[in-house]
Amino acid sequence: MLELAILGFLHDAPLHGYELRKRIAALTGHVKPVAESTLYPAIKRLEKAGLLARRTRPGVGAAPRHVLTLTAEGRAELRRRLAQPVDIDITDENRWFTVLAFLRHLDDPSAQAEVLERRMAFLRQPSSFFYEGDRPLRAEEVEDPFRRGILTIARATSQAELSWLRRTLHTLRAAADD
Repeated sequence: MLELAILGFLHDAPLHGYELRKRIAALTGHVKPVAESTLYPAIKRLEKAGLLARRTRPGVGAAPRHVLTLTAEGRAELRRRLAQPVDIDITDENRWFTVLAFLRHLDDPSAQAEVLERRMAFLRQPSSFFYEGDRPLRAEEVEDPFRRGILTIARATSQAELSWLRRTLHTLRAAADD
């Protein structure tokens, strides 16, 4: 998720590490704050792989700044990761939001639709946070009001997302047909 966010934000514009960290933190929010000890090793891995380039620019009244840019290989890797997200990128909500944040960089509406269809298939599978044996429990079957709240909120969120997915898939399919 972190590498995808780095590639995605650098596709939008060249950035220095501090600005990149702020943007990633804004995307992931309080759920997964980005520590320098995590971000900078990821940047170095991507740079070593030839996906990022670093340029030094004079700082404004300070030390020089290292500005990161995406290479042609980095753009290709971003598109590959967006077109073929691993299963956890589809099933984990925070990772899914990172995919969605940059899915527009995948130019082919058919390829975008394939990714959304995978998410839709995942959301349509019966699941719950709570089970009776192997059977997922619905909100109406849970006595605990707090657990019922979790299930009610999760159902409403899933229904809203499914509605958005259906509308967006319709639009993408129409664009692919043109």
